[in-house]
Amino acid sequence: MAGNTFGRVLRLTTFGESHGPGLGGVLDGCPAGLPLGEADLQAELDLRRPGNGPASTRRREPDTVRLLSGVFEGRTTGTPIAFYIANEDQRSRDYGNLAALFRPGHADWSYHQKYRGIRDYRGGGRSSGRETAARVAGGAIARKLLARACGTIIRAACVELGGIAVPEAEIDMAGAAGRPYFAASDAAPALWDAAVAEARAQGDTLGGIVRVVAERVPAGLGEPVFDRLDATLAHALMSVGAVKGVEVGDGFAAARRRGSANNDALHPAGGEGCGAHPAARFGSNHAGGILGGISSGQDIVLRAAVKPIASIAREQATVDTDGNAAAVTVGGRHDLSAIPRIVPVLSAMTALALADALLLQRRMADGGEPPPERP
Repeated sequence: MAGNTFGRVLRLTTFGESHGPGLGGVLDGCPAGLPLGEADLQAELDLRRPGNGPASTRRREPDTVRLLSGVFEGRTTGTPIAFYIANEDQRSRDYGNLAALFRPGHADWSYHQKYRGIRDYRGGGRSSGRETAARVAGGAIARKLLARACGTIIRAACVELGGIAVPEAEIDMAGAAGRPYFAASDAAPALWDAAVAEARAQGDTLGGIVRVVAERVPAGLGEPVFDRLDATLAHALMSVGAVKGVEVGDGFAAARRRGSANNDALHPAGGEGCGAHPAARFGSNHAGGILGGISSGQDIVLRAAVKPIASIAREQATVDTDGNAAAVTVGGRHDLSAIPRIVPVLSAMTALALADALLLQRRMADGGEPPPERP
């Protein structure tokens, strides 16, 4: 299986299946000297751990992480950082009836076609959302690297669930981490609780929209043409299984405007620039912090559309592995929505993409020197 590695300088490779012994990853390219311990990774993993909230699966996984290499006496050594998370609450018997059936909305059919009928049907195997635990662990390292190098802060919040959106004027990204669903407002969780209860009673699932904002991102990250920063970030978010669409800045809303309303005007910053780097401020941020595929120094603003969970407690039409008509009802333990657990995953992928772009830029500018530490 190809395609298990993300990044060019900071490279994360993940491994493992939903019902195997465990899963994990190897992060290569992290500079030496970054303070790091298992607690740094665990704090982020606890945010996506299953079993939290009314929309979450009843599978109870502690997601305890072990650092296997790349750290000595509390600091990264510059060698590959390997980590491992054991699966401790598998119930593979729940999937015995699915060995010869294709679940609608899942990767069963496409995996069967690609790998000539060989696939791990237990919980989706490699295509399970459980794979994202390794992304969150790798993203925790990238997040710490960014904060130390540039003071970058990445916030993520749910702004819509089940078609119920948080009004733009009420969005509060800073408070999302302390709310159910990582909600972008205080009022949203009660409305979403009702939608979740209704969907559960009907044996159905919900989708939503997640907003990610990266603050204090230095200008100049990203490569023109094929490796544009917005393309890399879209790749990062779209690589998460439930994501079906990504917007940068105002996204599709920009298509309905005229250029005069969509352009972000520049104004003197009131201070002196430095040589080729003039000081300026933007009057708006419709572009979402990226111009010409390169970061502008403004906040990077992303939105990801998350599809409803495909495992529903309703009978659905399908075929078996012999091509015969069949019906399937998906049992087992599943999230009713990928939200809220996908929120820290999308934040982690944003961190990995930005940290990789930062290290690439520093390598080009400084001849391979690691990013300097902030005091």
